[in-house]
Amino acid sequence: MAEPLCPYFPSCSGCSSQNISYELQLQNKRRLVETMLKTELKVFSAEPYNYRNRIEFIFKNGKIGLRQKRNPSLIIKVDRCAICDKKINSLLREANDFFEGRADKAFRFMVIRNSKDSSSISIVLDPDSSTLQNAVDLVKNFSSHTSADNLVVTYSKDDAYSEDYFTVKGNDELEAEYLEKRFIYPVQGFFQNNQEVAGMMQEYCRNILKGYSTDGKQLLDLFCGVGTFGIINHGLFDSVIFVENYAKSIEYVKKNAKLNGMARFEAFAMDAKHLSRLDLADDLFVITDPPRSGMDAQTISQLNKLNPSLILYISCNPHQLKKDIPKFKNHKVKSAALFDMFPQTNHMEIVVELIRS
Repeated sequence: MAEPLCPYFPSCSGCSSQNISYELQLQNKRRLVETMLKTELKVFSAEPYNYRNRIEFIFKNGKIGLRQKRNPSLIIKVDRCAICDKKINSLLREANDFFEGRADKAFRFMVIRNSKDSSSISIVLDPDSSTLQNAVDLVKNFSSHTSADNLVVTYSKDDAYSEDYFTVKGNDELEAEYLEKRFIYPVQGFFQNNQEVAGMMQEYCRNILKGYSTDGKQLLDLFCGVGTFGIINHGLFDSVIFVENYAKSIEYVKKNAKLNGMARFEAFAMDAKHLSRLDLADDLFVITDPPRSGMDAQTISQLNKLNPSLILYISCNPHQLKKDIPKFKNHKVKSAALFDMFPQTNHMEIVVELIRS
């Protein structure tokens, strides 16, 4: 057992394992995945607290907090989050000091992010609220009271992210660095929440690829986000193909490719199940990082037809991963690794190396 560092545990819905020693947390995660995949795992981890660089808070009754575990319709007012980094907690204090008792029903969520050299706060407002203009004016006033580099107003009733937003302060982008490559990403978009462990995962994948003969061959970065895997590894291949369903991310792939001096690539905003529309090389390597729901059956069927030399399957859902792996009829598991991206929770990232059988 362990002594939780968070005064809101276990009432808060955010963490589930602070009462368990970190060593045992890792053992439990390893045992779960090894049982599912029937293979040994390498395990990578870093700091168990103060690692998170993004968090989503909820406004309710003039307070800022996180959902209660027993009753998710209620929140717990939070003054400090033990798994968040120092800058996020500093920005949370500023927001609490300014908005407590002043934020009305127009206020829905607050997303705080911290990156390499800058930070952002996105305040989400209900676009249909009768007090919307007053809320916007209040956020504009807050801009002079916060040390956040960027402040954004987002319009949405039920989601913390939306393309309907405007910038109050700074801009709408952040920057991160992995393996000496720079990546710009939107404050409204997805990016890994644990910078240190995400860097370990990038290095691990790169080392696997360096173990193969990749000269003159092609890399397919599937569900590519803003292009981290393809850009980091582009020097090992003749060319890289990026595929992502979200068109905004493809814009950032192109921006990041240019930022890192990458020339030989193509980027497609399309559903992965339409891979047959692309002119892909016979000697193909694949990195795929699908959402928690896993890969569409049609996408897996297309990959089976392409029969790549290697597939690196990155998953945040071991239960879905267990279902998907057997569907790759031409491949077998060579290795697997667990990256504890989310200490104090049941969540994790897994990388499976699949080679042609």
